[in-house]
Amino acid sequence: MIADGLLALGGVGLFLTGMVILTDGLRALAGGSLRRTLARMTDSPASGVLAGAGCTAVLQSSSATTVTAVGFVGAGLMTFPQALGIVLGANIGTTAKGWVVALVGFKLDLGMVALPLLLAGALLRLLGRGRMAQAGWALTGFSLLFLGVDALKDGLAAFQGVVTPESFPGDTLFGRLQLVGIGILVTLVTQSSSAGVVMALAALAAGSISLPQAAALVIGMDIGTTATALLASLGGSVAMRRTGVAHVVYNLMTATLAFALLTPFSILAAGGGGGAGDAQLALVAFHTGFNVLGVLVILPFAGTFARVIEWMVPDRQPLAAGRLDPALLAEPAAALDAAGVSARELAAGLFTVVADKLEADEPDAGNGRLDEVAAGISALRTYVDGLRTDRGDRAAHSRNLSLRHALDHLSRLSARAGEDRRITGLHDDARLGRRAHLLAGLARLAAGQLSDMSKVGAQGGGESGRLPAEARLARFQHTLRKQSDRLRAGAIDAAAAREIDAETALARLDGQRWLARVAHHQWRIVRHLSRV
Repeated sequence: MIADGLLALGGVGLFLTGMVILTDGLRALAGGSLRRTLARMTDSPASGVLAGAGCTAVLQSSSATTVTAVGFVGAGLMTFPQALGIVLGANIGTTAKGWVVALVGFKLDLGMVALPLLLAGALLRLLGRGRMAQAGWALTGFSLLFLGVDALKDGLAAFQGVVTPESFPGDTLFGRLQLVGIGILVTLVTQSSSAGVVMALAALAAGSISLPQAAALVIGMDIGTTATALLASLGGSVAMRRTGVAHVVYNLMTATLAFALLTPFSILAAGGGGGAGDAQLALVAFHTGFNVLGVLVILPFAGTFARVIEWMVPDRQPLAAGRLDPALLAEPAAALDAAGVSARELAAGLFTVVADKLEADEPDAGNGRLDEVAAGISALRTYVDGLRTDRGDRAAHSRNLSLRHALDHLSRLSARAGEDRRITGLHDDARLGRRAHLLAGLARLAAGQLSDMSKVGAQGGGESGRLPAEARLARFQHTLRKQSDRLRAGAIDAAAAREIDAETALARLDGQRWLARVAHHQWRIVRHLSRV
């Protein structure tokens, strides 16, 4: 009996391992398809439900779908109500695994078939390259998943007649609540509602629990799965915390609805008869059914529900900092979206500060805003330090490089903007004053265009993301560079003729260099951010 119990536990472990490996392999095979599909299909909460369900069913990972949606919200590509639709759809898509196990895993003896598939998958993973290796990794996970189901089924079969439905709480209100609590506990331990559902299916096959008891357990498992998302969202961005809270609130509402349906479901199940296989199909149908019903109930009120969640989790952070969610670092493309929007917002803010200082009588008046921008740049640099992209993914790696170049110029421009003595000196010379005024106008132009380009930049940039301000800044800083030698010669000549003193001559040269460097940094920032 102990050996059979250990076999059953090992089966759960194999199933969980196979699920993780299968998800990793499928995500690697999908590449950017998940992000493109979600971005293309999600223009409303209803379409978000379909996209979320489809992507989760294919990739077998509701967390990957949810994190991508949160990344889109952080990048401003999607509203929270649209992302909410994806989260609701992911709840439906994740039930697909139960159907596969019930229809295939318990109907057919896949243990012997899975072993050669496991070998084939491992060889492809070790010897293959690119997509072939990723397909082998997915096949390895698929094989381990069904080996786990087979081991779990064999382990629990030994308990047939020993552990019976009478061993669990009875079919009363209090008994059902206890079973819901057990389901929550199982999911908290395994960190996977799918594993809990498979355990319930195996227990049904062994006759250890009845169908109504299994249904109550599944309701608890649906509640328990929200704990992982909620814990993952703590300390994350506002969008991630709202997603975690929305997941909890929605699943509690759906669980309440499912609990109310337990009695009619039990009556229908008792009248249906059938064997263990029919009971397993009835269980996964109940699991999918109450999730679909919950979506249908909440979908007409998605906007109101989203506003309630936004009220429960208010945004008290500056916009640029609020997007930088550490959870998104696991999805480099999503993290780049969020970091890119933050960088553009900071750049627009810094350009505005520079313009204000160039046009103000007292440049130090803008230092408070400059300090805020500098703090945001520091936070973004820390975040980007944790962002890793593979050189094999050329598009993502190129975006990462451009982001880091832009950050370097942002830091340098922030330091230049704090040099109030040099800025004040620009207005002591008429020519420098005119150039400072021109640069202030270009800075405002670039700030406005950066604020408006979030969708262009987050889609991957390239030449299509170029801004008119980039070309004008390039010409301006090129003109300043060409004029520097002439200005230098003129200032030295004026000092030699005693028309100006040496200190004034040096101040003019210093002012010209300052303008040239500031224009250069602004040009490079706009250029690199248009490619992020």
